[in-house]
Amino acid sequence: MDRRIPDRIPLMCQMSIGHMLVQLGVSPAEFWHDARVFADGLVTLRTLYDFDGILVSLHGHDPDWQSSIASRERNQDGEKIVWNNGDSTFYPNDDLPLHSASQNLRTNTQGIETPGQLPDTLDYIPVSQGLHFHISPRHRFDIFDFVREKSGSEYSIHGEVTSPFDYYLDLVGYQVGLMMLIDSPGRAKEILAHFSRLVCSLGVDMCRKGIDAVKISSPFAGAGFISPSFYEEFVVPYEREVALAVRNQGVHVYTHTCGAIDDRLELMFESGISGIECLDPPPLGNVELDDAMKRIGDKGFVKGNIDSVNILLMGTTDQIQADARKRIEIGRQYGGFILSTACSIAPRVKPENIRLLREAVERWG
Repeated sequence: MDRRIPDRIPLMCQMSIGHMLVQLGVSPAEFWHDARVFADGLVTLRTLYDFDGILVSLHGHDPDWQSSIASRERNQDGEKIVWNNGDSTFYPNDDLPLHSASQNLRTNTQGIETPGQLPDTLDYIPVSQGLHFHISPRHRFDIFDFVREKSGSEYSIHGEVTSPFDYYLDLVGYQVGLMMLIDSPGRAKEILAHFSRLVCSLGVDMCRKGIDAVKISSPFAGAGFISPSFYEEFVVPYEREVALAVRNQGVHVYTHTCGAIDDRLELMFESGISGIECLDPPPLGNVELDDAMKRIGDKGFVKGNIDSVNILLMGTTDQIQADARKRIEIGRQYGGFILSTACSIAPRVKPENIRLLREAVERWG
C-alpha cells in the first residue's frame, strides 16, 4: 500500500457474508450479530486461505443483542428472528439477512430540512437494499480488538466505512435520490455534506484502533448508476473529505466500487485515496488491468481484479491459475499491486479454488 517493493505480491480477498457462512457452518444470526463469532470466522478463513490481511466489514456489534428477541427458529435454509418491536429478520445460510419492518419507515424527502431532520451521529451501516447494521455506541470498535487478539500483528487489518453517497441513497431511496441529483441538486449536496462529516468522524475514530487501512464502500457510484460528471460532482468531493480525514491519521484508505468504472478511474483518485479496489473485468465490469495500471501509474495501489464468478466459481484449475498468473505478471510490472478477487468471493466458490491463489503467488509473485 506504500507502493514500495514487497518480498512477493500480497494476497487479500474480500469474502462475501454468504461465502463465510457456507464455509463456517455457524448460526447465521450469531455470525451477523455476535462480534466474537464474527471475529472467529474472519480469522479462521484468513488462516484457511493464507491471506495477508483481514477486512472487518461490520463493526459495532451489540453484546446484548439477544435481549431484543421475541422468538427465534431455525430450519434447513437459515434462521428467522422476530424482534420485540414486531420486525422480523430471516438469516439465510448463504446470503445477507432479509429484514422486514413492521411499518414503513422510509423518509419523506419533501420533509427533509437539512440538517435538522438528519442524524447527529452514525449509529448504523447501510448494508444493502434497506438492510441496516446497528452500531452500538458503547461497542463501536470491539471487533478490532477481538480480531487482533486472535490474529496477532502479522497480518494487515482493514476497517470499513460507507460512502456518504450510499447514506444519502439509503435515506431518501434510490429512485428519488438519483432524481434529486437532477431536480434538487442543492438539497442533495446538503445531505451529502452532512453525511460526509459523520463518516469522517467515524473513520477517524476507527483509525485510532491501530488498523492499517480503511475501505470506503461505494458500490452505487459506478457507470450503471451515475455519469462521470455526476460522479465528479456528487461523489468525489464528499469521499475526498473522508479520504483526507483518514490519511491525516497516517492510515491508508481505498475505495471499493463495483461494476463498470473504466470511465472514472482517474476521477476516483481525485478524491485523495491511496488505493482502489474491484476493477471488475469483463463481463462483470469493463476494466482491463493492464490499461488501468498504466493510467493509474503512481497515483496509488490497486487491489484486484480476478472475476469471482466466471473464473473463481466456474473456472477450471488451469483457468484459475492462468488468470491469477496473468494478473500477477501485470501487477508486478507497476508496483502497488495486491492480488484479490475484483469484488467479494461468491458464496459457493470452493475453498480449493481460492487456495490456488496462494499457490499462484508463491510460484509467480
